[in-house]
Amino acid sequence: MAGTAARVVGTSLGVAAAAGAAAFAWGVFVERNRFTVRHETLPVLPPGSRPITVLHLSDLHMAPWQAHRQEWVASLASIVEPDLIVNTGDNMGHPEGLVGVKRALDVFAGVPGVFVNGSNDYYGPQLKNPLNYFISPSGRPDKAVSLDVDAMERYFEDGLGWLDLNNTARAIELRGSRLEFFGVNDAHRSWDRLDLLPGAIEEMHENVGWQDEPGPEPIRIGVTHAPYRRVLDSFVTHGAEVIFAGHTHGGQVRIPGRPALVTNCDIPPEQAQGLTLWRHARKTAYLNVSAGIGTSIYAPFRFACPPEAVVVTLVAGDDLL
Repeated sequence: MAGTAARVVGTSLGVAAAAGAAAFAWGVFVERNRFTVRHETLPVLPPGSRPITVLHLSDLHMAPWQAHRQEWVASLASIVEPDLIVNTGDNMGHPEGLVGVKRALDVFAGVPGVFVNGSNDYYGPQLKNPLNYFISPSGRPDKAVSLDVDAMERYFEDGLGWLDLNNTARAIELRGSRLEFFGVNDAHRSWDRLDLLPGAIEEMHENVGWQDEPGPEPIRIGVTHAPYRRVLDSFVTHGAEVIFAGHTHGGQVRIPGRPALVTNCDIPPEQAQGLTLWRHARKTAYLNVSAGIGTSIYAPFRFACPPEAVVVTLVAGDDLL
């Protein structure tokens, strides 16, 4: 009898070990390379406006050898044909990561875009126990290699023509619509300067060409890497109708059908990926949080949370009536 019980226990442990090994192999070799495109439609433009196709890219965590990831991102230029790029940071994942970033993004040169930085645009990844991520949010890097964030920003601004939104505000007129953007640097490292936004928005209003011209009301869009509550609340207070964010990786490792196990910030787990509504002070904005495209080279694993780019189509409110 005892021998039978031992065999049952041994068989159960063997099955569990095999299942765990299969899940690990799936996460490393399949899921993290199972790139997907999520589509959302937001009725925020004035009546009669032409649609605007926004490609939201986040968390590339690029290393130079990741050719498959680079080729897939580049392919989105012809597949999506975006009118606007919104990049929510953590582009580099290696000291030579900018090499891979350029291979992925060169095809978007000339497409209007905006960007904010994540901490992994300043510091390279560190080798550490990935299970710590499930215990507490990631801490400040202590021995991380500094990355050439200045070169990345020059490439975005001068090479691609994108606008830097780190703790500032900018405006674009696109397909007949007026878009006002404001953004912050990485809130996860407390580099967000929400105190600067009122002045930046006022300065933008003073300098924008359409301020004294008749036309539709501008659409206000907030952009952040890490979707901390304080940032989202501030964006809504300043009139944001749409907010873009990344950072969470959608939890990266999830139980199918369940909210994210961790968010690496203080956003509710059920809002760590996807399109939801963020409400504050009787105002509401659409919040799009991307699960991101990459992972740290020291934690190359995803489960029930494939990498994604997001296509957000802004349409006139009457288009969905």
